[in-house]
Amino acid sequence: MNKIVLAQIDTIAGDIENNALKIKECIEKAKYQKADLIIFPELVLMGYPFGDIIIRHKSIIERQLEALNDITESTKNITAVIGYAEPVKENGKKPFYNSAAIIQNGKIISNARKILLPNYSEFNDYRYFESSKELPVTFELNGEKFGVIICEDSFNHKSFFKNECIYDIDPIEEVMKQKPDTIINCSCSPSRCAKEYVKNSLFSYIAKEYSVNYIYVNKAGYADNLSFEGASRIYDKTGKLILRAKSFEEDYVVTSDLSGKINELPKGSDKKINLDNFELNYANDLDRTYKSIVFAIKQYFSKNGFSKAVLGLSGGLDSSVCAVLLADALGSSNVWGISMPSRITSNESKNDAKILAENLKLNFLEIPLSDLIDPMKTMLNNSFEKINTEKYEKTTTIENLQARTRATILWSISNEYKNMLPIATSDKSEAYIGYATVNGDMSGGFAPIADVTKTKLFALADFLNKNRKIKNVIPQSVLEKPPGAELKINPKTGKPVYAEEDNMPYEFLDEIIWLVENKNYGKNELLKHNFVYEQKNNINFELKTEWINKFYWKSKCAVYKWHILPPSVITDIHSINSIEYHQPVISFIYKVNK
Repeated sequence: MNKIVLAQIDTIAGDIENNALKIKECIEKAKYQKADLIIFPELVLMGYPFGDIIIRHKSIIERQLEALNDITESTKNITAVIGYAEPVKENGKKPFYNSAAIIQNGKIISNARKILLPNYSEFNDYRYFESSKELPVTFELNGEKFGVIICEDSFNHKSFFKNECIYDIDPIEEVMKQKPDTIINCSCSPSRCAKEYVKNSLFSYIAKEYSVNYIYVNKAGYADNLSFEGASRIYDKTGKLILRAKSFEEDYVVTSDLSGKINELPKGSDKKINLDNFELNYANDLDRTYKSIVFAIKQYFSKNGFSKAVLGLSGGLDSSVCAVLLADALGSSNVWGISMPSRITSNESKNDAKILAENLKLNFLEIPLSDLIDPMKTMLNNSFEKINTEKYEKTTTIENLQARTRATILWSISNEYKNMLPIATSDKSEAYIGYATVNGDMSGGFAPIADVTKTKLFALADFLNKNRKIKNVIPQSVLEKPPGAELKINPKTGKPVYAEEDNMPYEFLDEIIWLVENKNYGKNELLKHNFVYEQKNNINFELKTEWINKFYWKSKCAVYKWHILPPSVITDIHSINSIEYHQPVISFIYKVNK
């Protein structure tokens, strides 16, 4: 039995020299341990995702090939499987193959080239890569035969997916024609809601169906809105999981008998998520969501040279959850929470912000806005009188002025102090309908919760209060009060306007989002659909129609905001993050009344 190393490492796009150094260090360690085979993730030498840098900066490819030659020379007495971007030498429509070099004793003996090129969601393989027209590659080592496939090549298995296959060819069937003892899958697979259950079921099914060992080696790291969880693993010929690496961190796993430690996954992530109907029970995805975001924050900050964060603490749900995530990722001493109350801000919100900061032991500062806002209002009103053109009947000028002044304060603090990044605290529900201010609460260098809906955010806040080492850090009053930006007063109540008064109940809004993203529902289907909210509340068809119309109008006006969201981390099944969803700013979907 071969001694095998699963090198679950993270590399950075285009950082060839450091990527190669990391790979060589793993190889030297494996050689010292007398391993026979070491396996790396997909495109590990180039780093992934890499966007268009491999097209615009050709020197990167040249440096990559030089580095691969250098690595090859270090593989005497060991076999290595290393993912890289292989130039197409002739008759190719695209410039590269997505390849895994099989290197034995200082020589590349073959290249396993990716056959299936995903061109959906966040994936854009077909933009850069040529699909391999050859059979999947196999190689032999000490009497054992290995077949090598790359990521997506496993995800079109006809007998598992049946009518859901999107490609004509099944690389698993093709590689099994060569009768390998073990399949190796080199992968860069981002973490998503409901994805783990599918992966585990598929890999186990393939191993059992063909009576073959199945080795999956995945990247662990964050890059460009994607959090890669790692969780590399091995299944034996009965389909039994016999080894699993750590989740959301790099790992180096050695096995000499295809067995080892089975590290735990985030709680509930291996359970099947209901994709047929909208549910408010998010329990099985909260731990994975939390770990995915915290991991993304750590990686984004460290890879970009930041170590400290500053955010506005409003005393509301969004900023409270962001504060906890940042404290857990960076350490409380590296997070500054700034309370910026206006004349409208309630005493309750000011107190909640202060209590949260005390509970988390954040650096805390209060900067009242009145001294800044009042003279700006006077100056603007004087200027408006001199502009001779048609005015709106109602405006959001003063509301947005407050939000943008807060952003100016946060950016000023980050500019003044080293390695500090301001945080955008908008959530997915509000981003969808534009209930967030450009250059205001949307402004920042990172947006931790931009792919978390409001109803899920409430569940996540409760999860954080119950599962962190220090419990109940988010004040209960934050979880109980209706969300609101506190930017204007309701003349009927004399209190700040709640978000649901301006929009619709979040439970209803989040089900619209879920149906549009997961069922591709249009307006007619939404009008016919029996919402969870209307099952529990007595609403008439006119109000339901009004809310659905409001969703389409507001989301149409918000699309440009989606394009300028700061970098975030995708955690949901689908997202409006521009790396995944490419809706044009100028488009016509449904005619709705404003």
